[in-house]
Amino acid sequence: MAREQKQVRELQEGSYVMMEDSPCKINSYSTAKPGKHGSAKARIEGTGVFDGKKRSLSQPVDAKVWVPIVERKGGQVVSVSGDDAQIMDLDTFETFTMRVPEDADLSPDDEIEYLEYEGQRKIV
Repeated sequence: MAREQKQVRELQEGSYVMMEDSPCKINSYSTAKPGKHGSAKARIEGTGVFDGKKRSLSQPVDAKVWVPIVERKGGQVVSVSGDDAQIMDLDTFETFTMRVPEDADLSPDDEIEYLEYEGQRKIV
C-alpha cells in the first residue's frame, strides 16, 4: 500500500490522512490544550478524495495515523462518450476509462490532471 505513518501533530490543512480506511483531504485541524488528566487532543475534519464524504477524527497529538501517498498525474483525453472519458497517461502512455465530473467539459486532445491512489482515479 502507498502510505506512511506520521504523528497527528505533523498534519496540516490541505494534506491527506486516512479516515475510516479512505484517503481524505484535511479541511480543518484544531488542537485542544493538555488537561489535568491527559495529553493535548487534535480534531481533524476532512472530505473523502474519491467519495466526497465528510469524516472527522479525534486523536491525541502524539498518536500515529496513516497518511496516503496520493499521486498527482497528467493525462490527455483520447475520447469522450457520455459520462466516461478515455484518458492516456502522459508518462506511461497507458490508457484507461474514467468518469467525467459533472462540472467538467472535456473534449479530445485536452490535457488534464488527475489524482491516483491504489487504482482509484479522479479528475481534478
